[in-house]
Amino acid sequence: MLLETVNLTKKFGGLTAVDDVSFSVEKGKINAIIGPNGAGKSTFFNLVSGYYPPTSGQVFFKGEEITRLPSNKIARLGIARTFQTTNLFERATVLDNIIVGNRLRTQSNLWDAILRTPRLKREEQKCLDKAYEVLDFVNLTNHAHSVVENLTQEEKKRVAFALALATEPELVFLDEPAAGVNPDETEGLAELMKKMVDHGITVCLIEHKMQMIMSIAENIMVLNFGKKIAEGTPEDIMNDEEVIKAYLGGERHAEVK
Repeated sequence: MLLETVNLTKKFGGLTAVDDVSFSVEKGKINAIIGPNGAGKSTFFNLVSGYYPPTSGQVFFKGEEITRLPSNKIARLGIARTFQTTNLFERATVLDNIIVGNRLRTQSNLWDAILRTPRLKREEQKCLDKAYEVLDFVNLTNHAHSVVENLTQEEKKRVAFALALATEPELVFLDEPAAGVNPDETEGLAELMKKMVDHGITVCLIEHKMQMIMSIAENIMVLNFGKKIAEGTPEDIMNDEEVIKAYLGGERHAEVK
């Protein structure tokens, strides 16, 4: 397992947002977390990526405990994530947004910047090369110099993917990557996730578009009121009565095919 949580719990006052959740992200696969709104999915992502400290429980990445590490150190280890709301520098170019991602792999400091040292120049070129590499990967090279606020929602999603990829991750958490895009665009983003896995990057996503989840995910966890109620293959999940009652309901035959 690439990443594992053990009895992970997060309480906000009297509210338990994530309740004793143990889950394994399988390396080299598309993993998914589903559940109703308010089930604790995004909070779970925030815990494993270092944005929130857990109330209790543990998080392991490649066998090493990372439970209390801050998000910047977790990112350096090789874990990236996107958010429900695509947070980009709207008035900057796509290229400038992506260059930021690889900065966590650089060593240049203030004096390097003031003196324009050879190290700074080397690292600037490396960040630029990486930015073009990931823009090509997500099929946005032609938009490198476009201002982000002029892009479509689907293109902004691809920029967010590229920004995560620029950090050189082994594992990417994607929070509702297909929200707000049409069916054809959803299919394109699904293909991009498959491409990431084909290139050695493990994916774990939160998504409400069940047809897409059931067609691309190999391992699925279902949360409800912060608790894990099921985990398994798409077939396991589709036939789990507790899942159907808590989440899928009447959508079982309408959307899950």
